[in-house]
Amino acid sequence: MNALLVLLALALAVGVSLLTPEGPSAVVFCAALSTAVGAVVSRHRTHARFLLQVFAGAVLIRVIVGWLIYSFHLQEFFGGDAFTYDYHGILYTRFWTGELSYGFYDRVLGQYVYRNWGMGYTVGAIYMVVGRNMLAVQFFNAVVGAATAPVIFLCAQQIFQNLRVAKVATLFVAFFPSLVLWSAQGLKDGPIVFLLALTMLATLKLGERFSTKYVALMLFALYGLLCFRFYIFYMTAAAVCGAFVVGMRPQTTRNLLRQVAIVMVLGLGLTYLGVLRTADAQFEVYGDLEAVQRSRADLVRSANTGFGNDVDVSTTSGAISAIPLGLAYLLLAPFPWQLSSLRQSITLPEMVVWWVSFPLLIIGIRFTLKHRLRQALPILLFTTMLTLAYSIFQGNVGTAYRQRSQILVFYFIFVAVGAVLFKEKREEAQRQLLMKRQAERDAIRLGRLARPPLGPPLDMSRPGVGQTPERDALTL
Repeated sequence: MNALLVLLALALAVGVSLLTPEGPSAVVFCAALSTAVGAVVSRHRTHARFLLQVFAGAVLIRVIVGWLIYSFHLQEFFGGDAFTYDYHGILYTRFWTGELSYGFYDRVLGQYVYRNWGMGYTVGAIYMVVGRNMLAVQFFNAVVGAATAPVIFLCAQQIFQNLRVAKVATLFVAFFPSLVLWSAQGLKDGPIVFLLALTMLATLKLGERFSTKYVALMLFALYGLLCFRFYIFYMTAAAVCGAFVVGMRPQTTRNLLRQVAIVMVLGLGLTYLGVLRTADAQFEVYGDLEAVQRSRADLVRSANTGFGNDVDVSTTSGAISAIPLGLAYLLLAPFPWQLSSLRQSITLPEMVVWWVSFPLLIIGIRFTLKHRLRQALPILLFTTMLTLAYSIFQGNVGTAYRQRSQILVFYFIFVAVGAVLFKEKREEAQRQLLMKRQAERDAIRLGRLARPPLGPPLDMSRPGVGQTPERDALTL
């Protein structure tokens, strides 16, 4: 397996470098980043080989998809936002190098600096290293998207202490088509999902014991979420704080003091990073249901895949009434009768897998609520809040399909739980059947040994008994 991955990586690197003008610098950048992430992944004590193989395979499949999208100019078909981030990245680099005045920068990019500026800065930083190269941005996202899989492995193992669950969830996150697609382009979905996974991992680790390393990791991930998609930051922060308040371990004085200390450190750290000031400005503009209704109406009108045209979420009752329809579309769309174009039709194989997996998701969540509620509390809180928020906010099938990836990585943990429970139930049924058959065979064997002989026992003391006379043998 290792040799095959190395050969495929070399062949892919040579092919991209020879066939694409921007390929050599993008390949070198991707190789350096992959090596750095691989060095971190290889430090896992017990399953480093499995995680490295999954990470390498996930990177390769994302690089292939990203290269095909770039080579055939399919960015607009799959995600036109990549051109917006490319334009912003160029302006940022020109401003950083002194080519643009501050007035022009503030006038053109001011609104993005105060809201969701993370992807533009990321693209600009990459361009500062390798020059303008959209393929390098895609390869950066490919590595980040692939790195999400080992993080989910650690999360699942931390919660359930089950290797099967952790491995199944990791494979889903590494190779599920939509997760591959959205992290193989120059979009911000890949970094957002990665930062969410990092936040949940840090929360789970800190729920067990205090660690400066994981506090720093959480601050980095939370601030990154604020930069990439601010409203997800608030939901994540609420889920993290709620998990610490309730507690992920049995409550003792020591655990309570640790949780209070962690919340205080996070609050001070985020305040130092200017989160409170940013939050005030954002809540003034986006912090009411009327703003949500305007955004939702834009999504409904933006394409022919809008739904719920008559839904009005500008009031509390309207928002609540919109949840059932929005939830169905967020979790299950596109439906078969909506596959009216090529872009929608190519999702069908994946959707079949997801629809089949949905009962396993229900089984896994039910088991978690019953047996692992405290341990999984941050993930359960976050996924519930974001699922309900998107159910209210979303009015477009395509956007809902794309943003589902932000919760799908955590849903796959529960799908893995359901799959393992189903498999273990079948194995137990087979074991019981084998034991029953073995017991029946043993009973038959013992019955034969205990069966009495036919007729009275022979008296060997009488002469001729048990012996056949020679004349009888001849006669016969």
